[in-house]
Amino acid sequence: MSEHRRKPPQSRGRRAAQPSSSGRRAAAAPSGPTTSTHGVPEQRPHASRAEARRAAQRSGSRRRAQTATAAGAGGAAVVSGRGRGAPVAKKRFIDYPRSDKDGVRRWLPSFKQIAGLCVTGLGLLVGLFAVGYLMVQVPSEANAAAQQQNNVYYWSDNTVLGREGETNRQNIQFADIPKSMQEAVVAAENETFWTDSGVDPRGIARAVVNMAKGGDTQGGSTITQQFVKNNFLTQDQTLTRKFKELFIAIKADTKMEKEEILQGYLNTAYYGRNAYGLQAAAQAYYGKNAVDLEPDESAFLATVLKGPDLYDPAGGLSDAATPEANTERAKERYAWILERQLDLKMLSKEEYAEYQDFPDPQAPKPVTGDSAQASYMMETAKLYVMAKTGLTRDDFERGGFQIYTTFDKKKTGQLEKAVKSAREKHLKPKEREKDRFVQFGAASVKPNDGAIVAIYGGEGVEKGHYNNNADTSGIQVGSTWKPFVLAAAMEYGTHRSDGQGISPKSEYDGDNAVVIRNQDGTPYLTDENEPFQQVNEADKDYGVVTLREAMERSVNTPFVQLGMDVGMEKVRDVASAAGISDHSFDAINPSFALGTSTPSAIRMADAYATFAASGVQTEPYSVTKVMYKGVEKEGFEKPKKEQALDANVANTITDVLKGVIEKQHGTGYANARDLGRPAAGKTGTTDDNKSAWWVGYTPQLSTAVTMFREDPKNPKLLSMNGTGGLDSIHGGDIPTRVWVDFMKPALEGVDVEDFPKPTPIDNVVNGGNVPEPEPEPTEEPSEEPEPEPTEEPSEEPEPEPSEEPSDGPSDDPSCGPLDWGCDDSSGQDPGGQNGGGETDGQTDGQTDGQTDGQTDGQTDGQSGGDSDGGSQGNGGDSGGLFGGPGRPEDE
Repeated sequence: MSEHRRKPPQSRGRRAAQPSSSGRRAAAAPSGPTTSTHGVPEQRPHASRAEARRAAQRSGSRRRAQTATAAGAGGAAVVSGRGRGAPVAKKRFIDYPRSDKDGVRRWLPSFKQIAGLCVTGLGLLVGLFAVGYLMVQVPSEANAAAQQQNNVYYWSDNTVLGREGETNRQNIQFADIPKSMQEAVVAAENETFWTDSGVDPRGIARAVVNMAKGGDTQGGSTITQQFVKNNFLTQDQTLTRKFKELFIAIKADTKMEKEEILQGYLNTAYYGRNAYGLQAAAQAYYGKNAVDLEPDESAFLATVLKGPDLYDPAGGLSDAATPEANTERAKERYAWILERQLDLKMLSKEEYAEYQDFPDPQAPKPVTGDSAQASYMMETAKLYVMAKTGLTRDDFERGGFQIYTTFDKKKTGQLEKAVKSAREKHLKPKEREKDRFVQFGAASVKPNDGAIVAIYGGEGVEKGHYNNNADTSGIQVGSTWKPFVLAAAMEYGTHRSDGQGISPKSEYDGDNAVVIRNQDGTPYLTDENEPFQQVNEADKDYGVVTLREAMERSVNTPFVQLGMDVGMEKVRDVASAAGISDHSFDAINPSFALGTSTPSAIRMADAYATFAASGVQTEPYSVTKVMYKGVEKEGFEKPKKEQALDANVANTITDVLKGVIEKQHGTGYANARDLGRPAAGKTGTTDDNKSAWWVGYTPQLSTAVTMFREDPKNPKLLSMNGTGGLDSIHGGDIPTRVWVDFMKPALEGVDVEDFPKPTPIDNVVNGGNVPEPEPEPTEEPSEEPEPEPTEEPSEEPEPEPSEEPSDGPSDDPSCGPLDWGCDDSSGQDPGGQNGGGETDGQTDGQTDGQTDGQTDGQTDGQSGGDSDGGSQGNGGDSGGLFGGPGRPEDE
């Protein structure tokens, strides 16, 4: 072989000249060429890719592959094998699973990894907490549910009369929360309340542990957290709400005083029995105000906070909440709270021993009140408060008022019972058409004080009767107005007496169809330009009668003419001074003397109370105190007394009205004398028998009762002729019976007291068509202050026939007890029947009539108003305060 064919062998491929890749896949080349004895370079065996990969896994990330060194002077790297060199492996930021461990160990984090994770997590939590704390703000206002309160009305003995509003809550001030209640709640709910920062991690942990053990425990949330939940958030069980509660609680604790937080919590917590807040709970369970709670009662109320459904001894709604089971649970919880208070040194050992007996709460009561009259009394009190303070109905809708009234619970029940008895005894609406739609209204007022102690407004709003018949306008009062006419005559005199008051012994024409005359002697003309003639009931003639007898018999004609002689304006002034509201007056005309005005039962009772108090008038009132958010409102002192009428005039009126009851011919004789003690009163019956009244009084109590018919669907007064199976209803019938049945029990235990004896008024001035009396010696004794035997019958319940002539005409003696042929009305009130003039007075809506006290003066006033008009209640803002005008839509 030629020499040129024997060249040295070349390296395989161009990869041999390149540096080897990391790892063991590329073998290090020798520093120079290696030759055999034959001059041929020596070569290493090639490493496979699989072997290189396994080698890399064994060495891990901490080892690096050896790079091939340059061989010989040329520095060429000799790499064994035919593959390319692998790139260097990068180190992972989080080496998990751990690359340098095999098997299970690969999945176990290292200590550094665990520590790093904890630090990172803690940092994230701190960051999230900071963000949440900055983002969540304490709401500026409580939620609507927490703000809702009701209005609570109280009887005169400070027990709850009724509540008004959807939410039974009354917020109170911290000063009204007993210390015993503060301590009981803190001991049971959050013992670190006064020192913690709004949250209590230890308390939460303790609650979790105790719940796991199945033991009794404090709640996991602090009082601050519960306050936040009740006052600012909802009751939703969500994680978002819980986080908000946590952050707001911490912030609230830094911005609010602890006392404010505890007050807010106790005012918003639910105690069961539809009672929200401590005040409502104290009333619901113990019938008292929160400030009056005893320590054992406080501990019980802290007990029901854990869950009223399971801890109210009266039972709950769930199957497990039986009265027996609840009582047992409540007793256990109560005992535990006492022990907590003892451990925390809130109770001494002596106090702990004293309160071991479980304080049984009262049975549940209706929230709205347990009397059908509650709604009427609350409305009456509300209108009184609105009139005194300027508050509106919207203000009351917001709630939060505590209104203390004058209403006597016992007397209200007695009045309600008296009306119910009259209904059951006299009315049969299912059998008699005329017994349908019969309504009653009544009110009772304390003379010399003005307090309204009882009212009857109707059968109840739950029966669809909404108008308050005790405080309504639209019901004419009839002959109960006549005492104001007589009082005006005794106070101001007539145009014949030169301004000097006249005696009730003055005589007037009592016949039927008497022509009524102006003060100048001219007839009062109708709009047909005919002389106006006043009629009596049943067109009966009484002849010449004294004003005393005319009052006892309720004769119309003398009082219409007397009113004209005095001046109807003066009659109005006397009625106003006695207590009648100006807005209830009817137009001035002859019929004004017969009660065409429409004051309420409250106002009539108060005006007659002025007579009972010897002329001292006191405005009727129904509220003694009003609290709002724990602060007493001003302006509810007792009304001032005023000498509205001359004392002797008032006492003389009372003496005359006693005869209405005591004289056999008196319209109140048949029923009112059953009271069995000194009393005075007057009947009233209106035209077409559309209403009947009795207003009577003793020195201690004045009560007015009205009866009428009105279809609630068609508010128009209906005739009561035929009602109760009677031809007609008079004030001396059913209304007087109601009065007696109420006054007897209402005055039980009250000393029997007579009225002051009046000084006789000697000025006898007769009516225009009655001759003036000639002075006779025989008449003088009857005018002397010392009563002669002829005057005594006015004080006796059963007068003899010889007693009558002193006050009446000689030709019309009173009926004796055995005088069967004598027609004496027997307690019937003749006014108003058959056009008797008690309402319309036969004026037929006359216009252009001549006014009393003016010569040829003309008036456009219409008589009496519309006696058919419905009663006008007090449902609107514009009226109803003790008989004010009704709502426009009712007029």
